[in-house]
Amino acid sequence: MDMDYKIQILLIARRIKELRKQQGLTVQELAYRCDIERSNMSRIEAGRTNLTIKTMCLICNALHITLKELVSAT
Repeated sequence: MDMDYKIQILLIARRIKELRKQQGLTVQELAYRCDIERSNMSRIEAGRTNLTIKTMCLICNALHITLKELVSAT
């Protein structure tokens, strides 16, 4: 199976934004919870950066979800 990583990044980015909004968090609040800069979180949600597993885990912890929950909807 051939996966285009750019599409996967965009799908994960959209999922992060969706989950953040569902929880009523601003980009700034989520960035603070993850201990990353707001501008970096904005780039993540826009799909303009290649996420590391570490960063995805930080985001999952901040959103109180599992990594599987983040990527399974993509």
